[in-house]
This record gives sequence, structure tokens and C-alpha cells, in this order.
Amino acid sequence: MKKSIHPKVLGERFGRLLLNLFPPFLFYRIRIDSIGDGFRSCRVRVRRSLLTRNLNGTTFGGSIFSAADPFYAVMFWQIFARRGMRVQTWLKSASIDYLKPASGDLTLDFVLTAEEIDEAAAILEQSGRYTGSFSTEALDPKGRVCARIRTEIYLRVETGKRRPKSAF
Repeated sequence: MKKSIHPKVLGERFGRLLLNLFPPFLFYRIRIDSIGDGFRSCRVRVRRSLLTRNLNGTTFGGSIFSAADPFYAVMFWQIFARRGMRVQTWLKSASIDYLKPASGDLTLDFVLTAEEIDEAAAILEQSGRYTGSFSTEALDPKGRVCARIRTEIYLRVETGKRRPKSAF
């Protein structure tokens, strides 16, 4: 089967539906509430439930961490797909500071500015690779910060070259 040379562009509504059906998000009660025009923003909610509670009755830290994991990478993937660029994206590293126990639903907003996108595009055009750090906060219904998450995203322009198969 021949690999398509065109990047896969998802509509915002279809992308939201696809992400909401992703099994780890379903089981962790992570819901994508909205995706902004051109995938430049995304609002994610971690619903508090029996499945997301820890022994203290507050939201399990793994649920919060999972909610922050893929979104900047997915956003960049789709932003560059709309520009006709095939890029591989993934989370390179992440850290989280739990500041306050979360006793209710949490909301995380992911936003990429035009400057951040332009900087990534310029570096990708120059070197074919980009690494960027981004922060987001997990807010409770009263707007209090329960966790602060820092993610490092790695992007690489796809060259179309196939890598040799591993012996393992």
C-alpha cells in the first residue's frame, strides 16, 4: 500500500469526537469540550467520578497528567497539516506540580499563539526539528489552580524515507 504524501487534516468537530472516543480518555473521564479554529486552542475537562478518585477522595494525579499529555502535540500536528506539512509530533517530557487537592471537575486550556506557531515553523524549515515547552494549569470550578503542568513537545518534519526494520 502506498503511503499518502498529503498530511491528514482533521476537522475540529471530528478531531474532538475522535479524541473523546480514545479509550484512555474514556476510562479516565477526560472529555474534550472544544477545539478552536485550526486547532490553535483546546479545552479539556477531567470529570470527577468513582473512576478518577484516589484514596483521599480527590482526583487521581494520573488522570490530571493524562489530560495534559497529548494536546500540544496534536495541536501542532494539525496546524502544520493545514499548512501542507507532514510532521511527527510527540510529548518528549513533562512535569507536574500538584498544588491543591482537586475535589471537583478540572478544566485545562491549551492555547498556541501565532508567535509560538511561527517560531516553530521557522525552526522546522531551518533544521527539520523543533522542541518547545508549554505550560497549562488545571483549574477547579472556582478557578483555583490545582496543578501546573509543563510539557516539552518534539516535532520532526517527515521525509518520507522508511526506516529499516528492527531485528527485534
